[in-house]
Amino acid sequence: MKKILLATTLILPLAAPAMADGSLNIYAWADSISPELIETFSEETGITVNVDSFSSNEDALTKLQAGSSGYDLVTPSQHFVKIMVDEGLLEDIDANEMAAYGQLDDRWTGQWWDPENDYSIPMAYGTAGFAVNRDLYDGPVDSWSVIFEPTDLAGSIAMLSYPDEVVSAAQLYTGVAYCSEDRAEMKKVFDLLMAQKPDVAAYTSDNIENRLGSGEVAAHFWWDGNVLRLRNSGANVEFAMPKEGLVGWLDSYVVPAGASNVDNAKAFIDFMSEVDNATAQYNYYAHSAPVEIDESKAKYTPENAPELFPTVPVVFARACSPAAQDLVTKVWTDLLQ
Repeated sequence: MKKILLATTLILPLAAPAMADGSLNIYAWADSISPELIETFSEETGITVNVDSFSSNEDALTKLQAGSSGYDLVTPSQHFVKIMVDEGLLEDIDANEMAAYGQLDDRWTGQWWDPENDYSIPMAYGTAGFAVNRDLYDGPVDSWSVIFEPTDLAGSIAMLSYPDEVVSAAQLYTGVAYCSEDRAEMKKVFDLLMAQKPDVAAYTSDNIENRLGSGEVAAHFWWDGNVLRLRNSGANVEFAMPKEGLVGWLDSYVVPAGASNVDNAKAFIDFMSEVDNATAQYNYYAHSAPVEIDESKAKYTPENAPELFPTVPVVFARACSPAAQDLVTKVWTDLLQ
């Protein structure tokens, strides 16, 4: 997931998504799709594109579970793709027969969340970690201990408002396996987060760039490309490379079951996966591209965008059993009560 969490709406608001022919209604991470590419697609096809935004995978799942969302295209992360497939919430679009599939890097095909490549085409991937404002903190950023057991940063940390990646990061730090059903193991995670809580200034997923860039907090749980974009805007921030590893995510295009404009959704996916368009999207979004891009036109390299090229292990979040997910939910609910 990851992702600039601004409550933005592109092209047309979707208080009640349109269902007419010649339209495409997208529900995506905020500010995640290039407005210029949307405009070009509309000009080339005559399809009216409406984009509404969500700020967490949980929000996207809830919207689809409620039914009759009116959306034709959604961009959840890998473990939520699996959940949506298992719950019958997605359309089988024969993704493996699409032109976009031929553009994919082989490592993203046949993955556990969509082993037959029926439902999804990857859109972007990256990592969740934490960033620091170097005007306020000049210490090391080579371990999750910097924010989970803070000393210099005590009272100046902000975390996300939902458990998905935060709990996963705590599991990396404590050595507790993802999707653990062991209550004693998950209590280690809970104890760590409870001990950290007095030092957390806010649990929030909104306005992160302003909060961190302005120095309201000195450290914030965040995503790789977002830190890169903030740094390129002039902020003195650094994305940490904790030795325990980073939480990996991969967002994909999927079509909700019963969508009215399936062909338009597939046309958009193919359009976004063309080499020139994928390169423009990479340069806009500042997250890694799972499809072929034109390296000669790519804006980001290991030299100017170290955030996108991790030097530590990356462990991708997984879809957990109901028992394991219940423990994650309990950890988070008890933490914030």
